[in-house]
Amino acid sequence: QVQLVESGGSLVQPGGSLRLSCAASGRTFSRYVIGWFRQTPGQRRVFVAGISWSGIRYADSVNGRCTSSADNGKNKVYMQLSSLKPEDTAVYYCGAALITDSRLQRGPTDPLDYDYWGQGTQVTVSS
Repeated sequence: QVQLVESGGSLVQPGGSLRLSCAASGRTFSRYVIGWFRQTPGQRRVFVAGISWSGIRYADSVNGRCTSSADNGKNKVYMQLSSLKPEDTAVYYCGAALITDSRLQRGPTDPLDYDYWGQGTQVTVSS
């Protein structure tokens, strides 16, 4: 079992930045891909970034504006988003996917591959 808790969401002005945190507890952190997804009302959860021992991947929509990092000692993953736009407004979730060969081949973008989710944190970009 893995428990995930997101934090850091807030109201931000366009052009601003923020850092989201995902605190993980439970099983060995390094065995999982930690992914960031976002979701708006009525829409499916959409991949933003994924991080594991094999590397980091970003969605095209945030590439160049997003930096994800991990502190394995604290079992925390961070995502820094900058140059925020109103279309970045969403509930942001972190998820954990147990690393398997097939998941490594597919990459971290499919929310159906994730075994655990946090409760989400709201990010609103508005003036």
